[in-house]
Amino acid sequence: MNPTFRKVTYQIHLWLGLTSGLIVVIMAATGCILAFEKELKHAIHPEKYFVKIIKKEKLQFSELKLKAELALPDNLKVSRVEISSDPYRSYAFRSLKMNKEAWNYWDSYIHYYRVYVDPYTGKVLEVENAKNDFFEIVMDLHRRLLLGEKIGKTITGYSTLILAIMLFSGLVIWFPRKINKNALKGMFFIKTSAKWKRVNYDMHNVLGFYAVIPLLLICYAALIWNFEEVDKWVKKTLNGKAKTEQKAKSTIPSGESSDSKNILDIVGNRVEKSLTDKKSALISFPKTEEGTYYAEATYGNKHYQNEQFTFDQYSGKILKYQSYKDKNIGYGTALRERNYDLHTGSIFGMTGRFLYLFAGMIAASLPITGFIIYLNRKKKKPKKKKVKL
Repeated sequence: MNPTFRKVTYQIHLWLGLTSGLIVVIMAATGCILAFEKELKHAIHPEKYFVKIIKKEKLQFSELKLKAELALPDNLKVSRVEISSDPYRSYAFRSLKMNKEAWNYWDSYIHYYRVYVDPYTGKVLEVENAKNDFFEIVMDLHRRLLLGEKIGKTITGYSTLILAIMLFSGLVIWFPRKINKNALKGMFFIKTSAKWKRVNYDMHNVLGFYAVIPLLLICYAALIWNFEEVDKWVKKTLNGKAKTEQKAKSTIPSGESSDSKNILDIVGNRVEKSLTDKKSALISFPKTEEGTYYAEATYGNKHYQNEQFTFDQYSGKILKYQSYKDKNIGYGTALRERNYDLHTGSIFGMTGRFLYLFAGMIAASLPITGFIIYLNRKKKKPKKKKVKL
């Protein structure tokens, strides 16, 4: 390898690391906390996620929605509901409004409530102010550093890009100048019997290598979320000649429209029936006159394995249907649908989630071990002697 290229790469790796190290530690640590968020929530607060008694029939969606809205403060309306095929699970209604111009977490949410309802009795199990939820705060710290959409998202976006560059430059530095038996051993194993400085170096070098692939996948998915132009470019490039799907709209009736309660029940019953071979679903309610009911029914823990329905809000008619099994949606669209699973590791199942957890822990340690290496090398530099005249 060219010594000059290696030296330049090292300098890039060093200064980018010193610039973004603290932010990488925060994003990695919070990512580890969120790795098993759902499982932790269900274990800590089972009383709002599960019901004790199940009955033959559930109440209609319109009735459950009304009970959820009556429980909300300030006459707020719900915008989404999450349901499960598990008969013991409650329904989680959400009311959310954000201020994307805000400069901090607390001002970012105009309001954010979750209402947990027993689908058999309509009893409100809990009204949760989600702004105060621990995991919601951790999520915002992970995505925006609690600094709002404009500032925080920009910082984390570019920090993710820097991390991706550091991972590639780290691979260049990881590769030894000369290949021999000792060099090969040092590439893949930590010499635990050595002094702490060498152990620290090996932890940075070796663990960084083992985590590089999952961390690059995490970075890719995060960049797609943070940079809209990159997202569009990847999708357009990979889709090729595949047709671009147009967003469905509801047809505003010229005369009197059908009862919205009945339409919601039609939509809810249709989604409920689709859950026979699936795990969960969410239904988003229309926000405008031309808006639609959007439903996404997921087969298991892999979010991309789903069926998507778009319903006319005035007739309940299915305007659009898409399954992850469809082969004509284009490679770019298919890859975009897998973005969440690529970021969390769930695309590789439970093994992938644990693998990503360990990769996140390594990512959180890399800026720390790297900074220690920098300090040790700085101490080694001999001081220039003053020449006496």
